[in-house]
Amino acid sequence: MFKIDHIGIAVNSLQAAVSAFEAILGENPAGRESVPSEGVEVVFFGHGSGRIELLEALGPESPIARFIERRGQGLHHICLQVPDLQAAIDRLALLDVTPLPPGIRPGAEGRQVAFFHPRDCAGVLVELTAAAD
Repeated sequence: MFKIDHIGIAVNSLQAAVSAFEAILGENPAGRESVPSEGVEVVFFGHGSGRIELLEALGPESPIARFIERRGQGLHHICLQVPDLQAAIDRLALLDVTPLPPGIRPGAEGRQVAFFHPRDCAGVLVELTAAAD
């Protein structure tokens, strides 16, 4: 069984986006951190499943910087919680859906994640993460 962990939104400026989402949601961010493995600074709104993650590039080589350069700000990915990350990857491999390199990697909040190319996922970048303990 899966749950939506969060929706990732690529932004040019966390400062501007945080202000906008504070107004939209009527609440302050739940957390902020740098994720060097992805070259981003992230801010989360909400707790538990169904959160919103705002992502700002830490530099021009970040996947988020390249995404914004090609597509502009907006929806970047959907992250789904799965009971067992490796088992989910193994099951998808049997369906010829392979994770983007380097495969399992460290993500926000110290959790292990894997991303899957939009061409294999109906045009959506999908991130999987193991359910939080």
